[in-house]
This record gives sequence, C-alpha cells and structure tokens, in this order.
Amino acid sequence: MRNLSLKIVKLLTKKKLTVSFAESCTGGLLSSLITSISGSSKVFNMGLVTYSNNAKVKLLKVPKKTISEYGAVSYETCLSMLKNLNKISKSNISISITGIAGPNGGTKEKPVGLVYIGLKQGSKIIIRKNLFKSKKRITIQKASAKQALKMILNVL
Repeated sequence: MRNLSLKIVKLLTKKKLTVSFAESCTGGLLSSLITSISGSSKVFNMGLVTYSNNAKVKLLKVPKKTISEYGAVSYETCLSMLKNLNKISKSNISISITGIAGPNGGTKEKPVGLVYIGLKQGSKIIIRKNLFKSKKRITIQKASAKQALKMILNVL
C-alpha cells in the first residue's frame, strides 16, 4: 500500500489538492498510510478517528437520529460523516469510513466485514458499500484503507 500512498501524495502535491479523513473502523490506519509519506504535510489536512457514536455526533455532527435509525454502520451515517468532515476541513477531497472490522459485532443484516467508504470532491459524492470476506480485524482494516486509497486515486 506504500506505493499507492506515495502515488496519491505525489498527485495531490502536483495538483495542489488537500485531503482529510474521518475514520471509524480503520482507527487512523488510512491517515497513517498517507502521513508515512515524506511531503504529506503539504496535502494532508486532518484525520479524525471518530470511533464511538458519541464522537460521530460531537465532532462530525452526525444526527443522533441517523445513528439510532440506520446504525453507525450505514450509508446514511457514512454520508453524514463525509459531508460534515468536508465542512470542517475545507479539503478538496474528503473520505469517511465506517464499518464492522470484527471479529465480533456483526449481525445477519450487518455482518463482520461490512464497510461503507465515502468520498467527496467538490459536488461529487461517492459512497461504496463493501463486504470484505475476511473475519480478521486487521485484514478488514487494511482492505478498507486500500479501497479508500483506490477511490482517491480514481478521482485524481
């Protein structure tokens, strides 16, 4: 994933664009992948790890009703995280991630490996629903971060 991160930092730098992340199930892994690249300070604006529902509500202004109605792991929560991160950060590209990394916490409706990843660039919003097959926590976290990097690369 280092090569992917390096490519993204170079492209963001070249295009004079900034990026910010709101992470839940990845716990800061995506931010770490970008900030491990020298020169990332020119393009990386902020990374928020909003792991708890309380953090999503307090920091990202996700309505409590959205979480109670749809759950923390939902299209609606991912979208709210994304839009509000974008307002806070003023970055050119914003990414939000919320999911169930396991090995526990899954249900029939929302199994372990279900991860929503959102990207906002200007008025363009993309929300991807992913179902990673692994039951290993770190594998799901890495797969989620890699998918987010690929989404950024696709808009660059």
